Amino acid sequence: MDRRKFIAGCLGGCLGGYLGLPLLAQAGEAQAQAGLTKIIFPFAAGAGGDTLCRLIAQEMAPMLQRTIVVENRTGGDGLIGIKSVKGASPDGSMVLVTTGPTMYLLPMVETTPSFDTAKDFMPVSLLARFEFAAVIGPEIDASDFKGFVTWLKAHPDKTSFGVPSNGTIPHFMGSRLEKDLGIALTRVPYRGSAPILNDIIGGHISFGITTLADAVPQHRAKGVKIIAVSSAERSPFAPEVPTLKEAGIDLVADAWYGMWLPAGSPPEFASKLGAAASAVLAKPDVKEKLTAIGLIPVGSSADGLTKELAANTAFWQPIVKATGYKIEN
Repeated sequence: MDRRKFIAGCLGGCLGGYLGLPLLAQAGEAQAQAGLTKIIFPFAAGAGGDTLCRLIAQEMAPMLQRTIVVENRTGGDGLIGIKSVKGASPDGSMVLVTTGPTMYLLPMVETTPSFDTAKDFMPVSLLARFEFAAVIGPEIDASDFKGFVTWLKAHPDKTSFGVPSNGTIPHFMGSRLEKDLGIALTRVPYRGSAPILNDIIGGHISFGITTLADAVPQHRAKGVKIIAVSSAERSPFAPEVPTLKEAGIDLVADAWYGMWLPAGSPPEFASKLGAAASAVLAKPDVKEKLTAIGLIPVGSSADGLTKELAANTAFWQPIVKATGYKIEN
C-alpha cells in the first residue's frame, strides 16, 4: 500500500468530516426518514463484489420498502469505506459489504488498528464465498501440485510467485506453503490477478495464487494450468482440479463477502436486513448470475457471520504473526 496516498486520503476524509459534520448529520437523518440506505463497497466498481452488491440492492429494495443504492468508497485497501461506515449514524442509512479478509486481516497487520470489528460493527449476514487457486504456466513439466513441488525443488532459482497484493490471503497462503514445503519462495505483489496471469504465461514468474474465477478462463484456454484449489472441497467451477488437501497440504483458504451495520444499529433492522439478503441469495436467478462470475451464494444469520469471522481470525492470526508483516499507519 502507498502509505502517503493512504494518509492523505485519511486526512482529507477526516477534515472533510469535521468541516461538514452538521450537514452530514442532517443528511443522515433525512436519509433515514426517507428510507434511503447506502451499501458501501470499499473497492472499485465492476468486479465480482460490486456486482454482488448491486444485485442484492436491487432485489432487497422492494422487500424492505427502502431505496437502496451502492456507493464505491475506495482507498486504503478497503479502509476508507470501512471507516466511513464505522463512523456512520446507526440508523439504517449505511451498510457495509466487504470481504471477510479485510475485516480480520487489516486489524492484524496495521501497527495501530483503525477499527475493531466486534466493537465497531454489528454483523448482519454472510453473503457469498469465493476460492483461490495455485496456477502455473503451460511450459512447466507438472500436471498436479505434487509434481510442481518436485519441479520447484529441482529449480531453486525459479521460485518467484505472484499475489494480487501484499497483506492478502494469497500473500499469507504463500507464507504457509513456504513453511510446509520447506522451500524458500519469493513473493511478487501485483495489482490484481490479470497481470499475474500475464506474467505466468510469459514465463516471468513460475506460479501465482489468484482468485479461481480469474484463472478459469485462461485454464480452459490452456494458457495456464490450475494445479490446486484452496477450498475444502473441489470447486464447482473447476471440478477436475484437486484441492490442496488432496495434494497433502493441510490448508483450506477460501474467502467471502459479508454484510455489517454500524455498532448500535437497531437489532430489528439488522434482522430484517439479514433475512432479506438471505432470501435474495436463495433466488435461482440470483444464484445463476453470481455463479457465472465465480461467487458461491451463501446467506446466513448474524451469528453465522460472527462464527465465520472468529474461525478465520483464529486460523490466520498465528500465520500472519509469524510473517512479521505490518502496515505503518
